[in-house]
Amino acid sequence: MGKLVSGIDEAGRGCIVGPLVIAGLLIKEENLPTLTKIGVKDSKLLSPKKREALFPEIIRLAEKHIILKVTPKEIDCAVECKIKLKKLNWLEAKTMAQIVTFLEPDIVYVDAADVVAERFGQDILETSTFKTKIVSEHKADCTYPVVSAASIIAKVERDNTIAALRNEYGDFGSGYLSDSKTQAFIVDWIKSHKDYPDIIRKSWKPAKEAKNQQQTKQQKLF
Repeated sequence: MGKLVSGIDEAGRGCIVGPLVIAGLLIKEENLPTLTKIGVKDSKLLSPKKREALFPEIIRLAEKHIILKVTPKEIDCAVECKIKLKKLNWLEAKTMAQIVTFLEPDIVYVDAADVVAERFGQDILETSTFKTKIVSEHKADCTYPVVSAASIIAKVERDNTIAALRNEYGDFGSGYLSDSKTQAFIVDWIKSHKDYPDIIRKSWKPAKEAKNQQQTKQQKLF
């Protein structure tokens, strides 16, 4: 019997709006070439339409898959915690460990979030209750099709989540700080509501700055 291989990747790590989405899939080793044949590659290199089309094909090829969402509140807690191990990298590694435990692969490839790729893999292994071989590398989503497939699953889920949040909160753009719509949304929301909704990562520096500036303006009025 061939090996069972997993790939894990995330979408939305650097976004100020919405959850961090982490996806993993389990696939038979002999089916890995099929991922390349159907056009799987790093999700950033594919159009939204192509990612949407590939999503069900990847799910059909996989033995099983899982998608976990890390909320802005959980991210804020990790970022602001003073304990070194409780930072965002640790939170992401812990979530990936849950995925490894669920998938139970013979080997798993992950896109490393830590600047020290090997350390990130070790954090996953130490936190997972299922012990297996973990290959943790930077840009693994470009190197290993199984990680590319996971990146597509995570990106499609993340895009769908963001679309639903836009319908509820208004057009805040992509949710990334490089987006002028997102910047304007943050400033306008704090002006109107005094505090941020739960979809905002309040620990992000621009969110804190916008809130502090608005509070300073209010104090000057009195």
